[in-house]
Amino acid sequence: MKNLILLFALVASAFSAVVQVPLVKIEPYRNRLIREGRWVQYRKDRELRRFMMNKQSNDMSVGQYVNDYEDEAYVGNITIGTPQQQFKVILDTGSSNLWIPDITCGTKPENCSAVPTCHGVLCQFECDDQACCGAGPNYTDSCLLQAKFDASKSSTYQTNGRNFIIEYGTGSARGFLGQDTITFGGIGEPQLAVPNTVFGQATSLAAFFEGQPLDGILGLAFKSIAVDQVTPPFINAINQNLVDLPVFTVFLEHEGDQNGVRGGVYTYGGIDSTNCGPVIAYQPLSSATYYQFKMSAIGAGSYHSTKGWQVISDTGTSLIGGPKAYVSGIAGAVGATWREDYGVYIIPCAAKIGTVDITIGNQVYNIDSSNTIIPLGDGSDNCIFAVFPFSSGGFGPSWILGDPFIRQYCNIYDVGSQRVGFAKSLQSK
Repeated sequence: MKNLILLFALVASAFSAVVQVPLVKIEPYRNRLIREGRWVQYRKDRELRRFMMNKQSNDMSVGQYVNDYEDEAYVGNITIGTPQQQFKVILDTGSSNLWIPDITCGTKPENCSAVPTCHGVLCQFECDDQACCGAGPNYTDSCLLQAKFDASKSSTYQTNGRNFIIEYGTGSARGFLGQDTITFGGIGEPQLAVPNTVFGQATSLAAFFEGQPLDGILGLAFKSIAVDQVTPPFINAINQNLVDLPVFTVFLEHEGDQNGVRGGVYTYGGIDSTNCGPVIAYQPLSSATYYQFKMSAIGAGSYHSTKGWQVISDTGTSLIGGPKAYVSGIAGAVGATWREDYGVYIIPCAAKIGTVDITIGNQVYNIDSSNTIIPLGDGSDNCIFAVFPFSSGGFGPSWILGDPFIRQYCNIYDVGSQRVGFAKSLQSK
C-alpha cells in the first residue's frame, strides 16, 4: 500500500508545473475617457447608479469590496475549451470568479419597449429588474468588440445549469455557468491547463466594458468570496495537484506611456526568481477571502500615521486606496492637489518627491516616485498621484495596495500557507 501511495505521488508530481505567463499593458479606461472628454459624465452616471443600487438594496448587513476595473492597466491571455478559444482577461487578486462573454452576449432582447431610462439611470447601465433596459434608443452593445466563447465548438464543455450575476458600480456581468478546460496563458505561450473549471458565460455586460481591450475577469482570490461559491481556477489547479507549489508570483513592469507592450509576468506554481529578488518577508493573512493582512503604518515626507489597518494586495486596482483623512495627509506632504471633476490627486509629472513608505510586520517598504506619479492621459504636463480616497463602508479592508506597490515589490501569493510575501522587483528599465 505504501508503494502504491508513493507511485500516485510521483505521478502527480510528474504533471505538476511552474508556468510563467506574460502580461500586456493597456490604457486604463479612466485615462481613455479623460482623453476623450467623457470621464466627468461617466463619474456622474456611476454615482447615480450606485445611489440607486443602495436605495433598492434590502440587505445592508452584507458588504463586499468589488472592483470597477476602470483604472486597470494589465491583461493576460487565457484559453477555454477544446480546441482552445483565447481571451484577454484581468488577472485579479481582488475577486474570485472567472467569466468571459458568451457567444450570445450583446443580442438585443425580443419584444422590448424603447425606454430611455430605468429607475432614473440611463439604459446604457443595465437595470436589475428590467431585462429590456438598454434595448431602446440608448442601447449599447458592450460585447461588440470582445471575444466570445462558443460552447458548441468545444468537445470538453459541460453545462452547469446555474445563472450568475456580479454587480459593479457601473452595472453588472450576468449570464450562466459552464464547465470546461481553461489554460492560464494563451495560444503559443507557456500554459497551465486546468480541466473541469466552472466559469461564467456572460450574456450581458455593463456599458463600461464597451470598447475596452479586454474580454473578461479571472479572479485569483479565495473561494469564500466567489459568487455562487464557484471554485476559482487557480484553487482548482492546486486541488488537482497541477502546480509544484500552491503559490503564484506577480511581477509588474514600471508604468509608462506606451500601451500594448509587455506589462509583467505571472508565475503560477512557484516564486519568480528571474524578475524578483529574494523574499524580504511574509505576512500572514488575517482573512482568507481577499489577500488581506495588517499594515501598521504609512507615510510620505513629513506625514506619518501608525494607526494600523486591514489592507489587501490587489492586482485589479492600478492605484493605492485608503481612508480620505490619511490619503489627504499623504497627498499634502508631496504637494499633490485634489481635482474634483476627475476624482484623483494631480501632481506635475516632473515633480521631485520622496517615497511613500508602508510598514508591514517589521519591514518598511518604500515606493518610489516612478511608481506613484503616473500619466493622466489628457495631454497636459500633469500626472496622477497614485493614492486615492477609498471608503470600505465599514466592511472589509481599509486600504487597497494596488499596482504601484506591486510594481515596486513582487507579491508572492502563498495560497497554501495563507500568507503574502514581498520581494524587490528587478526592473528591466
